[in-house]
This record gives sequence, C-alpha cells and structure tokens, in this order.
Amino acid sequence: MARRGRVQLRRIEDKASRQVRFSKRRAGLFKKAFELALLCDAEVALLVFSPAGKLYEYSSSSIEGTYDRYDRYQQFAGARRDLNEGSTSINSDENASIHSRLRDITAWSLQNNADESDANQLEKLEKLLTNALRDTKSKKMLAKQNGEGSRSRANSSGSRGQEEGSA
Repeated sequence: MARRGRVQLRRIEDKASRQVRFSKRRAGLFKKAFELALLCDAEVALLVFSPAGKLYEYSSSSIEGTYDRYDRYQQFAGARRDLNEGSTSINSDENASIHSRLRDITAWSLQNNADESDANQLEKLEKLLTNALRDTKSKKMLAKQNGEGSRSRANSSGSRGQEEGSA
C-alpha cells in the first residue's frame, strides 16, 4: 500500500482539482473545529469563503455571540494595554474626545431630521454613535476592572485585620 507523502504547498492550477481539494480540506477543517469545541469545551467560530465567494460557517454556539465576545475581548485587551503603558486614570484628552463626539452627535441631531436624511448622513451618525458606544464600553470595563482590583485588596486587608483582632 502506497504511503501518502507531504502535500506541496502551492496553488493548484487545475480548476476542477482545486475545487475538489477545497471541498475535502474544508470538510476536514470543519471536522477539526467541531472536535476542538467538543473535546476541549472551547467556543469555536469558523468562517470560510470559497474562491467563488460562497460563505461556509461553523460555530459551536452562535457566530454573532462569538464575534461579540471577540470584539469585547479586543476592546478589553486594548484598554488593558493602554493601562499597562502608564495610563492609570482616564486621560483628559480622551474625555475631551468623547465630549467632542457627543457634541457632534447632538449638533447633527439638532440640524437634521432623521426621517428626512439621506443614507450618507445616517451612516455618518451611525459611525459617530458606534464609536461613542465603543469608547463608553471600554471606559466602563476599565472602571469595573479597577474597582474590582481595589475592592479585593481592601477586602483582603480587612479580613486580615479581623483575624488579628480575634486571635
């Protein structure tokens, strides 16, 4: 029986062979994603676009939920990176930026009626609101993280004091 060798990693020139290989590899990839989710209790989301542009997807839960979780993680990681770089409190520049965005949103809403606005104006408003919401969520996560850290330190020092007093 002939043993399979290593597959050369280069583009397959024959279109039919390429499509067959894509289908087989895609099936294997989806099988591995399923196994990873099942065996390791991992949350897995997989999106594959074929060369023809067709979408294939797999998710161990919901794709939207997994993407939202990923997005929150990215925001949290960015906020944590900022915190580690020496920004321990909210920057006045960041506050000014948020206030500026909110002023832009307020000015836009006063000047324009949403029912009479065109798609470009509504898209601009949507971007402003999305950015403001993202920044607000990031600040909220930082505040929670900083609050929990200080509370846990206070609780641990408080419990030591009680133990010493009772001994």
